[in-house]
Amino acid sequence: MAWSHPGRIRSEAAFAALAGASPLPASSGNTSRHRRNRGGVRRLNRVLYTVALVRMGHHPRTRAYVTRRTAEGRTKREVMRNLKRYVGRQLFKTLTGPRPATSTT
Repeated sequence: MAWSHPGRIRSEAAFAALAGASPLPASSGNTSRHRRNRGGVRRLNRVLYTVALVRMGHHPRTRAYVTRRTAEGRTKREVMRNLKRYVGRQLFKTLTGPRPATSTT
């Protein structure tokens, strides 16, 4: 896993790519869109998917976000891709945030 080499993941975007949650351009002609990334560490991608799925069903702000985005014409798959990226961003901040000071006493 990437955390065995702390210097490997230097940004939130690199973490998203590792997790397979980064968007990949899939535009054609006048259509501008992104598709989901099928690469990366599959177990980490599954964690992001599970968290996003539970939030879609139980978290009020996430449910409002899903409702708003689907009303804008987004598909559930596109909304899920966006949620996985958001959850990945939160996880990265948690994992790389400041460590609590340890007591020497």
